[in-house]
Amino acid sequence: MDTLPPHDELLNRIEALATAALPRWGLAGARLTMINHSENTTYRVDPRGGSRPVVLRVHRQGYHTVNGIRSELAWMRALQAEAGVRTPQAIPGEDGQDIQSVAHGSLPHPRNCVLFAFIDGAEPRQDGDLIAPFKRLGEVTARTHRHAIGWKRPPWFERLTWDFEHSLGAHPNWGPWTDGPDLTPERRALLGRLVDVMAARLVRFGKGPDRYGLTHADFRLANLLVHEGEVRVIDFDDSGFGWFLYDAGTAVSFFEHAPEVPALMAAWMEGYRRVRPLASDDERELWTFILLRRMILFAWIGSHGETDLARAEGPAYSFHTCELAERYLARFG
Repeated sequence: MDTLPPHDELLNRIEALATAALPRWGLAGARLTMINHSENTTYRVDPRGGSRPVVLRVHRQGYHTVNGIRSELAWMRALQAEAGVRTPQAIPGEDGQDIQSVAHGSLPHPRNCVLFAFIDGAEPRQDGDLIAPFKRLGEVTARTHRHAIGWKRPPWFERLTWDFEHSLGAHPNWGPWTDGPDLTPERRALLGRLVDVMAARLVRFGKGPDRYGLTHADFRLANLLVHEGEVRVIDFDDSGFGWFLYDAGTAVSFFEHAPEVPALMAAWMEGYRRVRPLASDDERELWTFILLRRMILFAWIGSHGETDLARAEGPAYSFHTCELAERYLARFG
């Protein structure tokens, strides 16, 4: 097993590989500015001569197969063409391929790289008025679900699964929740009860085709762009098969405990119902999916402690997770 270098050194090495990737698209000499580092590392690319910027994503080693990435890009193209969901489109390299495998001497393995068109918009701010954007997001989410139900996927299509087993169960995509931050014995017991209650409710909820299918799985504010009233969606890297209502839970990622969340969820549901029915039984289970997302992020922070996002959340994340668990158990446990 390869040992990763220290965080800052790793970022330097990934940037060196990103620089080496640019000629694949005829962008040698373009300026790179890192946007984000989590599962992948993403850069804004400003070409020489002042052309419109583009976005380069360097994939994390071993997270997705080439077919997995192809599948993501195929759905993004289909959503824009067939469902009116504006997404960044992949730009093929000079060889005509969307995915470029790039090696650099500073890293032990090649990385898959994808270049995306830049789309206009601003990330919604948590401290701003989110009611209107959440209504639009509800509409967009419903369009993605409606499209997913009717779309004939390519035979090579493969994506992650976000059922209970691959979220909080025996084979979690982001590691066991028991490795989450600041987990005292008392907190572990409380969250264990929460997980058990959610597991039982999800079994009863079931995986009928109107409730379970292909989802974006990461509609957090950082993956949304608002432009002239339209909500656009970026970063389908976590997209996969799960409960449709999980997408609602992802919309309030990292601030599930905030007092405005009930009003935001009401706005989201109003928008969703403009496009696709949402049964009252589904609505009653909404907080199960908000807490499911919260616990998946709890596991993510435990397994991604080197990232800026995990560091920024700090000890308060565990405290607020337990607060939410107590409220949920008082209602359902």
